[in-house]
Amino acid sequence: MNEIRLQSSNRLPSDEQREHLMVRVAKLYYDLEWTQGDIAAELGLTRWQIGRLLTEARELGVVRIEITPRVMRRTDLEVRLQQQYCLKDAIVVPSGDMTDSALLTERVAQAAATYLAGLTPKSELIGVSWGRTMSAVARFLPSNWNPGVHVVLVNGATNLRSTSTHSSAVAEEFARAANGIATLLPVPAIVGKKSTREVLEEDPIIERVLQLAMQADVVCFSMGGINHQSVLLSNGYLDEADMDRLKDAGAVGDILGRFVDENGRIIDETIDDRTVGMRLEHLKTKQRAIGVVAGEEKHRVAVAALKAGYVSVIITDEATALYALENQNGV
Repeated sequence: MNEIRLQSSNRLPSDEQREHLMVRVAKLYYDLEWTQGDIAAELGLTRWQIGRLLTEARELGVVRIEITPRVMRRTDLEVRLQQQYCLKDAIVVPSGDMTDSALLTERVAQAAATYLAGLTPKSELIGVSWGRTMSAVARFLPSNWNPGVHVVLVNGATNLRSTSTHSSAVAEEFARAANGIATLLPVPAIVGKKSTREVLEEDPIIERVLQLAMQADVVCFSMGGINHQSVLLSNGYLDEADMDRLKDAGAVGDILGRFVDENGRIIDETIDDRTVGMRLEHLKTKQRAIGVVAGEEKHRVAVAALKAGYVSVIITDEATALYALENQNGV
């Protein structure tokens, strides 16, 4: 909902009549919803002159436009994030003093689902990662959110251990909600040897899935913190000693299963060489690389993704947004 207020400027321009004309034009355009062409005809001016008067009115403060969304959003932080990190879009969910990371994730996931459902034009092919956050996004997607969409998994997700959650079934859940189809990447996220990863990626079936992921103009993904609650640990790809070693080496978290430092650079080439799926630099080629991230334990990896340009759209909570705005140049 847009609320527009007209007011007199404290400092009048040299031509007071021009400002009165600005106010008249603004009232006709914003309050009475006249077209610029109708206003031009009424006042005996050109449409270009009307457009220029409206621009000047905003620049001088004669017209102030205040965005008041009906849903809970921190639009002020969204604008700052877009400006500071050159983003296409940003969605910031108020968090206040909330510290429950699970509840924060639910709120941000719901905002992400709403954003995806509202994308126009609709994308026929969308890439997704997997994990707890992305599974939550899938749960909030409205029925038929993108009819017939083709969803492709962009990184390996086959579980090595049985878990109580379905964090790896994200592509299927996204597709099911849209009455679409899903293409999976039926391989582990991290394999034991670099040579194994190379053989897998050369397999015609796996190669076809990876090529499909590359064709997706929209990719939606979450990020993982560097802690013992990581899904890569709970699913058996890494152990606690691996996580501690990565943290000591300067890792701030993972993006698409790839561990990065505070600037978004790969922290351990050995593990990265064993990781199956889309490489981070490919995110920069997407029309929309939508990063979904929430919670204090993911503050640093969110900043890393922003600084490295891996996200063009971020959907996050208020505390993470503030941290990103305050720590662009490091902690």
